[in-house]
Amino acid sequence: MTVAPRFSVDLRTDTITRPSADMRVAMAQAEVGDDVVDGDPSTKRLERTVATLLGKESALFFPSGTMANLAALLLLTKPGTEVLIDADSHIANWDLAGSAAFAGVGMRLVRPLESVMTASDVRNVMRPDDAYGTRASLLCVENTHNGAGGLITSLHELNALQALARDAAIPLHMDGARLWNASIATGIPLHQFCQYADTVMVAFSKGLGAPVGAALAGGAHHMRMADDIRKRLGGGMHQSGIVAAGALYGVENNLQRLGDDHAAARVFATAVDGVRGARVVPPETNIVMIDLPRPVAEDVVREAQTAGVGLSAWTPSRVRAVTHLDVSMHEVAEAGQRVAAAIEDVIGR
Repeated sequence: MTVAPRFSVDLRTDTITRPSADMRVAMAQAEVGDDVVDGDPSTKRLERTVATLLGKESALFFPSGTMANLAALLLLTKPGTEVLIDADSHIANWDLAGSAAFAGVGMRLVRPLESVMTASDVRNVMRPDDAYGTRASLLCVENTHNGAGGLITSLHELNALQALARDAAIPLHMDGARLWNASIATGIPLHQFCQYADTVMVAFSKGLGAPVGAALAGGAHHMRMADDIRKRLGGGMHQSGIVAAGALYGVENNLQRLGDDHAAARVFATAVDGVRGARVVPPETNIVMIDLPRPVAEDVVREAQTAGVGLSAWTPSRVRAVTHLDVSMHEVAEAGQRVAAAIEDVIGR
């Protein structure tokens, strides 16, 4: 008797991707030096490449996006002030309050009227300039927006957010962990998104498939200051070219294929949308948010796991799936059918 292979697809997140054989070769063969002492040649090549792509004067390689975002906050804010930020953003919710612990700043949470934060949303929550109000020192935007379902903030809206920041005499930081996806989905070059922000963070360990790393980009003066902050946070890495080479391989070889993940997300969304009243946020990139008719997200996740599909419970009534380069279109299509059956089973009980 032939036993069918066990089906197993992990769609919990795109950070679980593993470096490909070719990426591992690039890492093993990377030219290295001491990046803290003299500068690592592979790391410097990555930083120059990223700065050019993002249209910024300079870029710095960081061990993680969390550290790079924190460095931006330490660079651009002052203790005792607040950051204007989307209430469902990563920095506000999943960085273990690093902004408060290290930068001494609060969060002025903006709850968008629609899916992603707009300049109008920000303007509605800004405090009046008086002797008792906490002053804002930074405006942050997340693009793509993870919590909203991988949605893209348009150039038009970024322009409006930049104008608002300028009127308030504060800088704008972009958490662009998945900005690569926004560029591929829209066909708009990365530098056009980045022109509206003083600093931009991009991650290599999600859709690009690198095992580790992020970059912070901005003006040369800001990046010289950010280099000191990086060292202070423990991010000064010596022969960092080994991991930087993996990130560079991802930029050079995996950027254009992100469209495959976006197409797979649409296939998955079609399979589950409408099942027993479930509704999906139409995916613009590689994230599918499934809104359930009642708070049974954990039950759906367990049922899907039993069927061989890994998902994340985002809220009590919302489930997240993320497509990535380690999962083929065929596997995603099968996963969609299995998740649809899991929703049918759980809601139908």
